[in-house]
Amino acid sequence: MKPINLSFAACGFLGIYHLGAASAFCKHGKRLLKDVQAFAGASAGSLVASVLLTAPEKIEDCNRFTYQFAEETRKQSFGAVTPGYDFMARLRSGMESILPPHAHELAQDRLYVSITNTRTRQNYLVSRFPSREDLIKVLLASSFVPIYAGLRPVEYQGQKWVDGGLTNSLPVLPAGRTVTISPFCGRLDISPQDQGQLSVYIKVTNQDIMLSLPNLMRLNQALFPPSTRKMEALYQRGFDDTVRFLRREHWFE
Repeated sequence: MKPINLSFAACGFLGIYHLGAASAFCKHGKRLLKDVQAFAGASAGSLVASVLLTAPEKIEDCNRFTYQFAEETRKQSFGAVTPGYDFMARLRSGMESILPPHAHELAQDRLYVSITNTRTRQNYLVSRFPSREDLIKVLLASSFVPIYAGLRPVEYQGQKWVDGGLTNSLPVLPAGRTVTISPFCGRLDISPQDQGQLSVYIKVTNQDIMLSLPNLMRLNQALFPPSTRKMEALYQRGFDDTVRFLRREHWFE
C-alpha cells in the first residue's frame, strides 16, 4: 500500500473548515490517521496539520481560539490591519497555548510547512524543527501575509520569510498519495462542491480551484472573517465533506 499524506491548503480564517475536517478524521478516520506518513500545509493549513499531528486532543481548543480570534479581528476598525492591533502576537499566543512541549519532536520529518523566502521568492517545505520555538517560528512565517499581518516578515535562521501560500498553497509530497483538503471548491480530495457552476478551473499556487462567485466570496472571507454562525457552518461543511470522502474511499469508521 502506498504511503498516505494529508495536505491542508492555505485559507486564512477559512481554516475553521480544516478543523471540521480534522474532527471528522479523529472521529471517523482513525484507521486512516494511523497510516498517514506525513502531514503538510500552508498558512492556516499548516497550523491545523501541526495540531492534528502533535495534539489531536486539542482540536476543540483550536475551535474556540479560532472563533475568538475571528471575533477580535471583526471588532477592529480595519480588521487585522488596524493600527495597534498585533495580529501575529495574537496568533503566537494561540500556538503557545495549544502546541505541546514536545511538538517539535513529533513534527520532525513528518510535518512539512510551506514558507516563502522574501529575497529569492522561492518556496521551501520545512520539515526539520530543532526546537519548539523553531516550529512556532516556521508556522508563523507560513501564516504571515505581507501588509495584512504586519510590515516585518518573520526572521528564521538569518533570513526573512512570509506566507507559504504565496508560492505553494497546497503542498503535494513526492512519496505516496497526498490527500488534499481545501475550503475552496476545486479538483481536490476534500472540498466543497458548488452546484450549478461552470467547470472552469484555474491553478493558483499549486491548487486547482473552480473559477466561481462562491470561491471569490470565500477568498474575501479568508482575510475578513464572516460571522460566527457562518464559521460554524464552514466547520460543519468541512466535517461533512471529510465524512463523504472517508465513505467513498472505504476508510469510514
